[in-house]
Amino acid sequence: MEGKFSRRDFLKLSGAAGAGVASIGLVAPAHAAEVGRATLPYPVKDFGKARALRVNTPVSFTYPDAASPCVMVKMGRPVTGGVGPDRDIVAYSVLCTHMGCQVSYEVSTKTFKCPCHYSTFDGEMGGQMVTGQATENLPRIVLEHNPKDDSIKAVAVDGLIYGRQSNIL
Repeated sequence: MEGKFSRRDFLKLSGAAGAGVASIGLVAPAHAAEVGRATLPYPVKDFGKARALRVNTPVSFTYPDAASPCVMVKMGRPVTGGVGPDRDIVAYSVLCTHMGCQVSYEVSTKTFKCPCHYSTFDGEMGGQMVTGQATENLPRIVLEHNPKDDSIKAVAVDGLIYGRQSNIL
């Protein structure tokens, strides 16, 4: 019975072929993981030198895009989430987590205050909500300091910017 191919032989052969094809799919190139990524990468934004910042003087900027106002402050002493040679430089989104009003930095108390509903956020404690209607801390802009050239860069956002489903649009 040379020309006959049994059902059993067919199933064995097709099962082995299917397993071989499946095992090829398991060995994927490293870049394939980027295709299925759930989040988009944050842009890197350079702010210049840490030594150029003055203590307790807010510096306005936008991050991760032009529709996201933020403030960077050199606090003058090491603080939660601080970077730089003295671990005292922090940055936050200035959109209140309650209803998106723009908060302002108050130099005398080192806090961020919302003029709409009076929420207050502590700049020295990671943007922690202190009082008011807000229930979330201010989103912290993640900064990196390179001691070799004293540069400060924004690299991510810790927390969700008000009014967004994702920080990267």
